[in-house]
Amino acid sequence: MLMKDWLYSDTVKDHFTNPRNVIFGDESVFPYNAKGLTGNIKCGDQMLMLLKIDDDVISDVRWKTYGCASAIASTSMLSETIKGMNIRDAYNIRPEDLVQKLGGLPENKIHCSVLGDKALRAAIDDYLSKTGREGMLKEAATEICSCLSITDKDIEHAYQNGARTWEDLQAATKIGTGCGKCKEKALDLLHSLNHIYGG
Repeated sequence: MLMKDWLYSDTVKDHFTNPRNVIFGDESVFPYNAKGLTGNIKCGDQMLMLLKIDDDVISDVRWKTYGCASAIASTSMLSETIKGMNIRDAYNIRPEDLVQKLGGLPENKIHCSVLGDKALRAAIDDYLSKTGREGMLKEAATEICSCLSITDKDIEHAYQNGARTWEDLQAATKIGTGCGKCKEKALDLLHSLNHIYGG
């Protein structure tokens, strides 16, 4: 690919070619106390997030992913954003926050930005569990897609951001790209949300 064909912002290009806080090699070289893993390597996307948390503040972060330029850039941006942040604030970061910081992503690549924040929440949940506060920040959610751990909350969030069809949901969340068994359940939920929010 020639760089003149690059469809991303300069910020995305910078974070893709010079990703921050990536862990190379064995994860044991980083002194973490929280670990989150999400995604499915069969689908081509998986994210590992390692956090060093002191008194509920993220003091350091490392991550590793199997993913595209958008996944790498958005996770690099996420890793910079959460350093020094309280876990409660970090838990509420959403993919669109990162997309905005990156100066946008191509529409067909927005779904690639969801892995980082999911892995981040999984790592914070891991930390809370280890410190006897399991479920303190966890969203009450029902898993719809077991391949990618996509919940009803993820689908509702996508709906609120304009997803109205199966294709829209896939673009926003990457749902159904594994085994595909979740499609009927997801479409039922989409239909319900349409009634709740009035289309």
